Amino acid sequence: MRILEVSNYFKPSWETGGVTKVNYELSRGLIEKGHEVTVYTTDGYASRLDVPKNKPVCVDGIRVYYFYNLFRSLVKKMKFPTPYYAPFVLRGEIRNFDIIHIHEHRTLLAAFVRYYAKKYDVPYVVQAHGSVLPSFQKQKFKHMFDFFFGNQILKDATNLIALSESEVSQYEKMGIKKENVKIVSNGIKIDEFKNLPLRGTFRKKFSIGVSDNLILYVGRIHESKGLDLVLRSFVNILKEEPNSKLVFLGPDNGFLNHLRLLAKTLCLNDSAVIFTGFATKEEKIAALLDSDVFVTPTFTGFPISFLEACFFGLPIVTTNKGDSLDWIHEQVGYVVEYDSNTFANATLTILKNKHLKDEFSIKAKNLVACEFSLDSFIKNIETIYINIKIGSKLQSDCSLPTTDSCKHSSVNKEERA
Repeated sequence: MRILEVSNYFKPSWETGGVTKVNYELSRGLIEKGHEVTVYTTDGYASRLDVPKNKPVCVDGIRVYYFYNLFRSLVKKMKFPTPYYAPFVLRGEIRNFDIIHIHEHRTLLAAFVRYYAKKYDVPYVVQAHGSVLPSFQKQKFKHMFDFFFGNQILKDATNLIALSESEVSQYEKMGIKKENVKIVSNGIKIDEFKNLPLRGTFRKKFSIGVSDNLILYVGRIHESKGLDLVLRSFVNILKEEPNSKLVFLGPDNGFLNHLRLLAKTLCLNDSAVIFTGFATKEEKIAALLDSDVFVTPTFTGFPISFLEACFFGLPIVTTNKGDSLDWIHEQVGYVVEYDSNTFANATLTILKNKHLKDEFSIKAKNLVACEFSLDSFIKNIETIYINIKIGSKLQSDCSLPTTDSCKHSSVNKEERA
């Protein structure tokens, strides 16, 4: 199949989070299965990427367009890329694709793609990646975008991809029929973790003792993540487990200064609370390998970081604010009320009970190995594509007249496909 993947950012813009990684891994997997994959994206988030703009380049076997962002200020302030050149390429290329996959629908690029896909009758799927509802920041802007573009992008999709049952419900709230939504859980590539660093590498780098409790958060430092709750709960943790460290591993997304100020207000010194900034894949692996508990107060969708934590056997502590995943609570960790005392107690329960920690650890590792592999994720997405293509072909064949000339045209069309 000839497949178009669409996302705001792509390799090497890893600082933008999980969607970029998911799109890259999916595209690579589909290439390995023999499909032709093109990616439409933009030329970067934090800064412009040093890549050719508005023309196809080869990235690990994937044909990629990095569209030039016309207004960098909108990217930095509003997280809203403006790939002005995309319509010119779409108009000429979109009929060449069998299926289109839009990652995150509330984007200008998605609006362009939906318009031309509808015009030329090319089927597409939408995967919101936890952003179905206009929640959290910029709600007025999101509601306005949905009025003009977003609602129609969802309604015109052949299928919608949800990461969990809770996301199915969110699609329904946006007026989507449940039968049009397919659940496909994220997965991770186990091979990435074959060559591990020496245990203790991360602790040594940041002067964390071997016997210290290491509590880890991995992800963007953003207001929506509830990271102030982690800091407040850490005060209570230190009262019972003074040899504990809290690490925030990830790039600043507008909330770092607030967290630093809050840490000082709570009398938490730099040796107890560590902000690493953006970390490479190797640094992240080293941190996961050396940690005791993985914390994320709130999340949307299905964070890849949860699966990475499970691979390393880290118990997870999160809350019931935001999205939910039914495989966490009392299986690989705890889902608790959004309250600093409750959050601290759940974390302490794990830290102080080795038997419980080991039990969660074993279940977490088994979960990733059996249910959440990247191969399963790619296979499930591919199946959706194939079923849509078959359905489109049957619909097209049923609408054709039965004259000899039309039969001949149909054969030619199949040969071109």
